[in-house]
Amino acid sequence: MSINSNKKIPEKCKECQANRDKIQCWNREKMLETLLNNSESVKENWSYKELPIVAEEILKNYEKIGGMDHLEGRDLPTKKIVIEVLDDLFTILFPGYLGKEEITRANIKKVLNETLLSVYNRLTDEIEKSLKYICRKIVECPKNICRKRAKVVTKELIEKIPEIRLLISGDIEAAFKGDPAAASIEEVILSYPCVLAITTHRLAHELYQQGVPLIPRIMSEYVHSLTGIDIHPGAKIGANFFIDHGTGVVIGETTEIGNNVKIYQGVTLGALSFPKDEKGRVIRGIKRHPTIGNNVIIYSGATLLGPNAKVGNNVVIGGNVWLTTPVTASTKIAMARPELEVKKKKE
Repeated sequence: MSINSNKKIPEKCKECQANRDKIQCWNREKMLETLLNNSESVKENWSYKELPIVAEEILKNYEKIGGMDHLEGRDLPTKKIVIEVLDDLFTILFPGYLGKEEITRANIKKVLNETLLSVYNRLTDEIEKSLKYICRKIVECPKNICRKRAKVVTKELIEKIPEIRLLISGDIEAAFKGDPAAASIEEVILSYPCVLAITTHRLAHELYQQGVPLIPRIMSEYVHSLTGIDIHPGAKIGANFFIDHGTGVVIGETTEIGNNVKIYQGVTLGALSFPKDEKGRVIRGIKRHPTIGNNVIIYSGATLLGPNAKVGNNVVIGGNVWLTTPVTASTKIAMARPELEVKKKKE
């Protein structure tokens, strides 16, 4: 294939060409022009001679712009280890289904004991670093106080695993019963994104309630990146919770959800506004998100904002509804049916 460097730029790109200092119109012609006419090149041995100069400028930038580096090397959890611990917790919660271990009845006891011990040691280390991160922002903490607290929190999380599994079992059953496309419980566990999202939330929420900084959010945002489901670890969620499809679901920190609730993709349970103090700073630690009762269905695209959006029991909220006010029990909320305009296509 030959390249014609004399090809004229189309009329539709003349405006781009006239304003090339303001915008870039990266069509094929523009890219070709850049390739053929650009005489710039990197100097020989640039990486050896001048790259260290750039490195010095970046170091100065670290000093000038704070808050984006953590060079002391202590008191922050390691994201990679937190994710690995989460993976091992999935192995414990769903043996033979999820996680990285091959588990059978013959080796279940051995694998379980080894995995629990590994989770206890690593999670204790990460929680200790998280607690020290907060503690030392205020005052140098007393010897071993963060370590002792980390051990207690990890112990209590591990001891709650049977209780957490019971809740997750209800979530999985709700997904199977609530989705006619679900062929089996196995399919739900292995393939439904809501299982990953809700299970992670139930673990992260336990740590959040114990006052552990950073780690609960690392867990929830990691799974958010995998599933498209964004659940803040502070949200309180009841039994038998099902998120159908899931993509684009947002559940804010102070949201409260009752039992037997089903929501669809694109639902937002968010904040309406952020109250500020006399200095203009956002006030934290107050109720900002909706409260959802028992036996509620919220269809796709619905947006419920603010603490006044209190939904009673046995309510159905239709798709694309926008709510900032209370909804009484046993009601159905829907948008007015839009009028369709149908025009015959011109031939």
